[in-house]
Amino acid sequence: MISNQILQNTIEGLKSIARVDFCVMDTDGKEAASTSDEMSQCGAEASEFAKSPADSQEIQGHQYFKIFDEQQLEYVLIAAGIGEDVYMVGKMAAFQIQNLLIAYKERFDKDNFIKNLLLDNLLLIDIYSRAKKLHIQTDVKRVVMIIETDNGKDSNVLEVMRTFFGSNSKDFITAVDENNVIVVKDLSEGDNQKEIERAAKGMEAFLLKEGMSGIHIAYGTIVKEIKEVSRSYKEAKMAMDVGKIFFDERNIIAYSELGIGRLIYQLPIPLCKMFIKEIFGGKSPDEFDEETLTTINKFFENSLNVSETSRQLFIHRNTLVYRLDKLQKSTRLDIRVFEDAITFRIALMVVKYMNYMENMEY
Repeated sequence: MISNQILQNTIEGLKSIARVDFCVMDTDGKEAASTSDEMSQCGAEASEFAKSPADSQEIQGHQYFKIFDEQQLEYVLIAAGIGEDVYMVGKMAAFQIQNLLIAYKERFDKDNFIKNLLLDNLLLIDIYSRAKKLHIQTDVKRVVMIIETDNGKDSNVLEVMRTFFGSNSKDFITAVDENNVIVVKDLSEGDNQKEIERAAKGMEAFLLKEGMSGIHIAYGTIVKEIKEVSRSYKEAKMAMDVGKIFFDERNIIAYSELGIGRLIYQLPIPLCKMFIKEIFGGKSPDEFDEETLTTINKFFENSLNVSETSRQLFIHRNTLVYRLDKLQKSTRLDIRVFEDAITFRIALMVVKYMNYMENMEY
């Protein structure tokens, strides 16, 4: 079943071409869409016509047509006027709406298939048999992308993205919950992560143009078989979550860029707390003052290079050494030493993860 808004748009388009008013009613004579207020009064006639064996009929100056969906009567179309010309226009309009029903039903079937595919709700044999029935290729490269905005469930991100990709696209745009839109993107043989990144930036720009805010896009790895699409989806989901924790300054993130963050994300919180306590005793790394944290982060950014870090911080080399010595005394970790630096870096990420999860609970 298609929406009344789509029916309304369709008959308004037909009216602009044929200059004939139309009204679509259900089998009980209730109006679904109309281009004329006067035709809204034809409910009783439409209901009686629906019960009759005729496929078309002229009643009180209007032409009536039946619209079927797989031999099931769905709608009655009324065209204003009489004569051969109006009859032909009405017949064509009924045919157009009937084809629209078929197209939307096919899209609905494909949408359901893709949702179940993403959620791992299909057996392997069902994946291939249903894909064949729906004329979906099974051996092309694809990647799953997840889009999230601050506009939330009340926004029309799903329809906006369907507009962006167009009706002739081989990509599938769907949603399995009210928070995210999912794109199963069809890729060419030579496409790689650069092309995916470019596509993600194009999507982001289009959403911004449409007034969306707080846009985050995450995507999984490329898969070559339809049975692997659910894996790419799980990776994209993890990339979205992990990206918010460790890459919060980025709007677009790939699963392949998560690094150690994806391992930390899977750690239970009690284990994280135990790790922090063992490393720092009763203290937490996020309790350091802003100057110390800036120094630490800049030191890591410059691959433990003292000279380059002091230059970028606009401080004397000895000042930096003093700060690092002071940090060593309070934590027993010398981040100039590779092993201690790794421990400290992981500890900072673990604390960030713990804080994020704690905020999620409230």
